[in-house]
Amino acid sequence: MPSFTPSPSSIRVAALAIGAAALAAALLILVTIGSIAMAGGFLAAGFVAGGAMAAWRLLRPPAETGMARIDWTITRTIAATTDAAVAVTDRAGRLVCANDAYEALFEGLPTPPVLPLDTAGVAALGQAGRTAWRDGRAEVKGLIGAEMGLDATVIRAGEDADVLVWRFVTTGEHDLAARIESMLGGTIGDRLGQGGVMVALLTPNGRVRAATPVLSQRASGGSGSIIGRDFAHCLITDSLGLVRFEREGLEGSPLRLIQLPFAEGDEMPILLAILDDRHDAPAIGASASAHVRSLVSLMPFGMALVDRDGRFLQMNNAFVRAAGVDAAAPPLYPGDLVVREDKSAVADAIRRFASGATHSADMAVRLKDHPDEPVALTIAGARGLGDAAVLLSLKDNSEESRLKREVAQATKMQAVGQLAGGVAHDFNNILTAILGHCDLMLMRHSPGDSDYDDIQQIRTNSNRAASLTRQLLAFSRQQTLRPQVLQLPDVVSEVSNLLKRLMGETVRLEVTHGRNLGPVRADPGQLEQVVVNLAVNARDAIVSANPQGGGTLTIQTRAVTAAEVRAMGSDILPPADYTALSVSDTGTGIPPDIIGKIFEPFFTTKELGKGTGLGLSTVYGIVKQSGGWIFAESKPGQGATFTIYLPVHSAVADPLRAPPKPLPRQGDTWGSGVVLLVEDEDMVRAVAERALVRQGYTVLTADNGETALEVLRTSGQPDLLISDVVMPTMDGPTMVREVRKRYPALPVLFMSGYAEEQLRKSIDIDKVAFLPKPFSVQQLGEAARDLLRPA
Repeated sequence: MPSFTPSPSSIRVAALAIGAAALAAALLILVTIGSIAMAGGFLAAGFVAGGAMAAWRLLRPPAETGMARIDWTITRTIAATTDAAVAVTDRAGRLVCANDAYEALFEGLPTPPVLPLDTAGVAALGQAGRTAWRDGRAEVKGLIGAEMGLDATVIRAGEDADVLVWRFVTTGEHDLAARIESMLGGTIGDRLGQGGVMVALLTPNGRVRAATPVLSQRASGGSGSIIGRDFAHCLITDSLGLVRFEREGLEGSPLRLIQLPFAEGDEMPILLAILDDRHDAPAIGASASAHVRSLVSLMPFGMALVDRDGRFLQMNNAFVRAAGVDAAAPPLYPGDLVVREDKSAVADAIRRFASGATHSADMAVRLKDHPDEPVALTIAGARGLGDAAVLLSLKDNSEESRLKREVAQATKMQAVGQLAGGVAHDFNNILTAILGHCDLMLMRHSPGDSDYDDIQQIRTNSNRAASLTRQLLAFSRQQTLRPQVLQLPDVVSEVSNLLKRLMGETVRLEVTHGRNLGPVRADPGQLEQVVVNLAVNARDAIVSANPQGGGTLTIQTRAVTAAEVRAMGSDILPPADYTALSVSDTGTGIPPDIIGKIFEPFFTTKELGKGTGLGLSTVYGIVKQSGGWIFAESKPGQGATFTIYLPVHSAVADPLRAPPKPLPRQGDTWGSGVVLLVEDEDMVRAVAERALVRQGYTVLTADNGETALEVLRTSGQPDLLISDVVMPTMDGPTMVREVRKRYPALPVLFMSGYAEEQLRKSIDIDKVAFLPKPFSVQQLGEAARDLLRPA
């Protein structure tokens, strides 16, 4: 037998009745018997019973009364009657109930407010939840979901106000397209097919997103679905302009195509109705220009229709993009799209095809917006297309043109780099001779001598010429680097004092360093040159923007993780851990038409005589040769920021053998022993021989590799072999391999005007050293001394 649970109202009535009965009994006893004590006892007993009943109601747990028990199945059934997505969470933030619409909208049943929204949406939804707990209700609109917009309402509910009801409603035309897609594949699609109407929902590029079952069956010939296919490939047109399904062939029923406008915008789907047209009139003809335009708009390539007077009738979106047409003010004639020199040729061709020519022709034209890049315009005569007499097709070759420019730029850079490498090699040989003779003359003159200052001036200018040569090699990425594992803050600290002097009094220098910076592997001297070049350019921009007030130059280092690189979405920077160096200024900024050229060699915006155009190209070459990337960002009038990303160096050994930067050594460079010197340049061989002889060595010379082998056969093993790398007849590495067959332990010193990295493959021989040209007498003596010093 089911138990009876009294309601709160019945308990209150019973308690009051017991109290009233106790009062009446007490009055009766007092009147009849006259005993005050007995009357008071009855009265007290009645009130105690009523109070006990009330207390039992108040103290009994809600679960026992059955009043607070919630049947969530009923709640979910009620929530399923609405199209909105509904979810319920408790005080602890747990999801306790959700309807089917919520599960369909948010796969996996996530708990609000942590839903698949953008960061701002999650924050806004969380704030709405807190507001609802406080005020009872909150709303938030314009949330951005995966492919739709959302409006949310949050309401506090429950007998004890201990749950939140979350209600989500999708908004926007994307949701409408999704509903149409769902309807076409269901009962609505079947009913349309029964009425002889076939409907397809197409993507902006003409592919089938959804279709009614009858349309899928007829277009595919019963072989399967057409979802994802290019709809234009499902149709054919005969000589009369009749459109049929390609699967049904020319014996199939003609079709009429009608575009149903339901949404605006180039990126919105297209709704297309297809009807059987069993009449003799063509589906496409003078009375069906709207259908023609529908087909043209579906084409994924640029197409336009022109009437017999040469005026535009229609341009599809691809043609608008390819021709750079202003949608707000479209041109009247095709000739309005091209440069003046091509107008007459285009007009004549259109007039000829409008008059009856049936074939097609291609012609190269230059658009007004891109006069330097000819494009292919295809012109064909149109028949059976209503008012249209000429069909134009224009290929969007913007991406192809961009790739051509990049290839041309890369080819130019490669050619300039090869030229620079060859010039630098010959120039370095000349500078080696000049510097060597200067050093030899300085050994015979002391400071104060009449010739000393002149010789010193020649040496200084030669070093400046050598610096210019290094710049030529830097932007062509052919200079010799001495990489070390280092920290970027240490490099910045080394040049801070120099930068303060270079900036002057009106430019303030600010340096900040991030935490947990990883080490990088680079040449510290070259990195210092990079920082100085960027800082000097920034100073010039600041002074140009505000000659009186100055500005701020900011140098910052920070760590960049692989996750942060992925979040950038860069197509150039590969995901990895980097240490970044940023140089920012408050100068004039870089105009958009110039920022793409700033790293090109010899490009400069400075006045004649104030810039060589090698500064930023040198920076670019050093960074790329160090394995890094550099990016420039700027808004005119707001300064510029150059950011360098250098990969964090790992403990894995570097496969390239790069000797460390030599430390300063004390003492003289005198030595003893026999040195075989092989050099094809007479002036370099002469100065190197004199330098080694003056330092105590016995020197044997040869002008190429074959002569050196003859010298070895007659003179025996020397103590040291010094050889140029690139020589006629037999180069240095080939000669050394032959010598090592007889003398495996012979120390070898290579010297070259080419960069070591450029020669790495050819000089990949064990136990050899490298001395880049130009070098001084002191450097040559130190290199020979280090190789002959006992281990």
